[in-house]
Amino acid sequence: MSTFTLADAPSLDDLQVYLSRAARVEEGSVRLIAGSGVLAAYCSVFAPAGLLDESATILGLRTLALTQPVTFDAVVPVRSLIQRIERAQGEGATAVGLPMEVNTATWAAISPPRGGWQQIGEVAPALLEESARAGIRDVAAAVPDGVGEQIVRRVRSEVWGRPIVGAEHIPSGAAFAAFALGFLGDDHARVYETGPWTRLSTQRGHVLVKRRAWNLLR
Repeated sequence: MSTFTLADAPSLDDLQVYLSRAARVEEGSVRLIAGSGVLAAYCSVFAPAGLLDESATILGLRTLALTQPVTFDAVVPVRSLIQRIERAQGEGATAVGLPMEVNTATWAAISPPRGGWQQIGEVAPALLEESARAGIRDVAAAVPDGVGEQIVRRVRSEVWGRPIVGAEHIPSGAAFAAFALGFLGDDHARVYETGPWTRLSTQRGHVLVKRRAWNLLR
């Protein structure tokens, strides 16, 4: 069983808060990649349902320093990992063993590039929060109780796929991800691009957006 050890208790607390937020957004799996003294924790905020789904893939990412040299790439249930972290917190430990891996998260097969990023601008946190809150209201207003999953997915795709007013090259879903995962603070989000990928980075974390191939032709 793979185990990772973080630098201190506050780092473990940060990871627990991030994963708890991620579980509220999309209760499923988290991808953990350890190497070069860093733990990268990816979560899915939005992912296409199939080949005909034109939605972008939007991922959250938090990185934390490791104290032990380990290397692994594992996809595990987020709730199980949170339970193990909470157990470690209760024991005053900073080492966490990974739960049993899962193989059903198709989004986890998509790996954002590590290099080649070029900064293209910045976005104010207030603009991202405003876009996220507006989208949340629009989704709530358009989706009545008891509606089918297909309609819910279509509405979410339309709302979160529309561009942010004032930052039209970024979909509103990226603003929602930054807001819901707790990445927004006082600092501006730096915007980077490479190929079909866009990244929003703040002091608290990163949002990665992969546009579908058809978007590149328009």
